[in-house]
Amino acid sequence: MTASPGFAELLRRHRRAARLTLEQLADASGVSARTLSDMERGRSRGPQHRTVAAVADVLALDDVDRKLLIELARDGRLRDHWQRPAGLGELPRSVDDFTGRTAELSWVRELVSAESAPGVGAVGLITGSAGLGKTTFAVRAAHTVRSSFPDGVIFLDLLGMSPQPLATADALHLLLRALGVADQQIPSDSRERASVYRSLLTDRQVLVVLDNAASEKQVRPLLPGGGAGRALITTRRLLSGVEGVRRLVLGPLPLPESIQLLTGILGERSASDGEAALTRLAELCGGLPLALRIIGNRLASRPGWDAAELAARLADEERRLDQFKAGDLKIANAFGMSYEQLADPARRMFRRLAAIPGADFDAALAAIAGRMPHEDAWEALDDLVDLGLLHDSATGRYRFHDLVRLFARDRLHQEEPAAERDALTGRTVSWLLRMATLAGRWFEPGYGHPDRTDPDLAVPSSAQEADGWLRVSVDNWLGALRAAASSGRHSLVLDCAEAMHWFSDQWVHGPHWQEVFTLGAEAAAALGDLAQQATQLNYLAWVHAIPLNDPQTALRHATTAMGLATRSGATAQIAWAHGYTAIAQRRLGHFDEAVASAIRAAELFEPLGDADAYFACLANIGHCLRDTGRYNQAVEHYRKALALADDPHSGMTPSIAAHLRADTLAHIGRCLGLLGRRREAIDMITEAIGLMEAFDTTYAQAAALEVLAAFLADEHQAEESRRAYVRAAEVHEAIGDTDAAGRCRNLATAGS
Repeated sequence: MTASPGFAELLRRHRRAARLTLEQLADASGVSARTLSDMERGRSRGPQHRTVAAVADVLALDDVDRKLLIELARDGRLRDHWQRPAGLGELPRSVDDFTGRTAELSWVRELVSAESAPGVGAVGLITGSAGLGKTTFAVRAAHTVRSSFPDGVIFLDLLGMSPQPLATADALHLLLRALGVADQQIPSDSRERASVYRSLLTDRQVLVVLDNAASEKQVRPLLPGGGAGRALITTRRLLSGVEGVRRLVLGPLPLPESIQLLTGILGERSASDGEAALTRLAELCGGLPLALRIIGNRLASRPGWDAAELAARLADEERRLDQFKAGDLKIANAFGMSYEQLADPARRMFRRLAAIPGADFDAALAAIAGRMPHEDAWEALDDLVDLGLLHDSATGRYRFHDLVRLFARDRLHQEEPAAERDALTGRTVSWLLRMATLAGRWFEPGYGHPDRTDPDLAVPSSAQEADGWLRVSVDNWLGALRAAASSGRHSLVLDCAEAMHWFSDQWVHGPHWQEVFTLGAEAAAALGDLAQQATQLNYLAWVHAIPLNDPQTALRHATTAMGLATRSGATAQIAWAHGYTAIAQRRLGHFDEAVASAIRAAELFEPLGDADAYFACLANIGHCLRDTGRYNQAVEHYRKALALADDPHSGMTPSIAAHLRADTLAHIGRCLGLLGRRREAIDMITEAIGLMEAFDTTYAQAAALEVLAAFLADEHQAEESRRAYVRAAEVHEAIGDTDAAGRCRNLATAGS
C-alpha cells in the first residue's frame, strides 16, 4: 500500500501539473520563491492558511485537492507546535505587580498592528539604561499581545552584557529550533540560517523577543524581513546603526507610578508603612523599577523593619548604594555590567565625572575632569550615552541618574588613589571658578572682553555668551565655589564673588546671590582684607534690600560694612554703605533717615567720579520723596538722574545707564499718575516697559506693569488693564513671587 504524499510532495505535483516554475508560481501568487522552495523541500511543513490559499488559487485546484492541501498544511503547523523542543524560546512569566508604562504598552500594540513595508519587518527597539525594567516591560508587552500571534511568541536572551554575547549563528540556530526546524535541517552557514529564518517569519504570525542585544552586528540577521512576523529588541545600547526600526526609549517611572509599584510589592504591609515614608523611598529610588523592587523586597522580607528608618539610611549618600541589595539583586551589579563594557578611556571618564559639582555638565567641563582632549572627551561621552550611563540633551549638556552618579563615585574611590582624586577635584574647581570669574567680568564697567588667555578655558566671546554660560552652569560654578571655600582657597573664592557683582544686576532674582556674597565676605575675612570684606557685605546688603526684600538684615550688613570700610579707609565702600542704608531705611518707613543717608552717599560719590553710583543716589532720594507724597520734588530728582543717563559724557556705563533709564522713566510715570496726569503717566510707563523687555525680567518691570494696569483701569481701559495685569503676573511668576503673581491674576479677572 503506497503512503499518501505529504504536503511538500503534493505541492510539487500540483505545480508541475500546472507547468509552472517556482519563479512563475511566486510571481502569480505573491509568495516568495524561497518560501515556495522551502515548502516543497519540507523545510516549511506547516505554512500559513493564507499562503496555501494563495498558491491553491494560482494552481486552480478543485475543491477536493484544495481542501487536502490546506488540511496537510494545518497538520504540519500542529506538528511544528507540538514538536518544538520543550522550553526552547518560552516566554518568561510576567510579574504580577507590573505597574505603569501605559503609553509604552500602547506603542507595542500599535507596532503589532502596523503594516510593514515590503521587505522590512515591523521591529520595535526598546532602549534604556540599567535598572529601568526593559526586559520586564518587553515580557509584559509580549504577554499582552500574545493572542495576536497564534504561531507563537519566542523569547531569546542575547547575553549582550556578558563577556561573551551570544553569537549570531548560535542565536539563529536556537531561533530556528524554536520555530520547529529540526537540527539536521538547519544549515551550517550563518547566512543560509538567516535566510531560512526570515522565510519562516514571512508566513508565520510569530513574535520574537530578542532581549539584551549587544550590537547592531549581532541583531541585524535576526530581524524579520517583512510579512507576518514581528520582533521586539531590548538593549542598553542605542544601536543607532540599525535602520528601519521603531524606537522606544524607556525612562524612569513617574513618582506616582513608583509609589504604586512599591505599594504593590509590599502588599498589605504598605498600609502600616505610611504614605510619607513610601513616598520618600520612591523618591530616593529615582524612578528605577529595579531599585524600587530591591527596596520593596527588603521591606517585604523583613516585617520588623521600619520604612521611615530605611528611608533615613538611603538619605545618606555615602551608604545609599549599599542599601540597594536584596538576595541576588544588587543595583550596583546592573550598573557594573554596563561599566565593564566600556574601554579604559571611557571608564576613566565615567568615574571622574562623579567629581563634577552640579546636576549636569557640558563637554568642555567633562574634558577637564577626564583630563583628555576635547575630541577624545566627545568620544567617551558618546560611549557613556550609548550604554545609558549618561543622558544627553539637545542643549549639549549631560547628566547622571542619581544612583548611577553614586556608582561612578564608588568606582572613583575604588580605582583611583587619593592623590589623583584630590588633583581631580582641585583641577575641576579651579577651572570652573576661573571660567566663572572671566565670564562675570564681561559685565564689569571698564573690563569688557577679558584680556587674559588660558588654553584650558573656553572664554566667552561676548557678554551674551558669558551670560548664557553663567546661567546654565550655575550649579557647577556655585558647587565649585563651595568646595573652594571649604578647602581654604580664599583668593579664588573672593575673585569669583567679586566678578559676580555686576553680573548679579543682570540676574537680580537668581536664588544664589546671598550664598555667593556670604562666601565672598568670609573669604575676605580669612584673608584679613577689611576693604574687600566691606565690599562683599555691601553686596549682601543689596541682596537683602532688593531681591529678598529684607530691609532689617540689609541694614545690619550695611552698618557692618560701613564700620569695616571706615577702619580700612575705603571711601567708595563707605559711600555704598550709606546708599544701602538709605534703601533699607526707606523700606522700613524711616524716610528722614533714608534721605539723609542718600544725600551723604551722593556727596561721597560725586568727587569719586562714580557716575553710576551718583545716579543711584539721586534716584534713591527721589524714591524717598515719592514715598512721603512729595511727588513734584521726586520728579525733579528723577529728571536729574535721567539727564545723567541721557548724557553720553556723564561717565555712566552705557549698559547700566540703559537699565536705570528704563526704571527711572517708570518712576516718573508713577509720580505723574499720582499727580493726576494719568495720560502722560501711561505713555511714559509704556515706554519704560518697552525698554525693560530687552533686559532680564525683574521686580521693577513687574511693578511698572502693575502701576500701568491700575492707571489704565482708572482711565476705563479695561481690556488694556487686564492685559497689563496678566503680563505682570507672568513676570512675577518668572522671578519666583507666586503671591504677587496670584494677586495680579485676581485683579485681571476682577476687571474683566
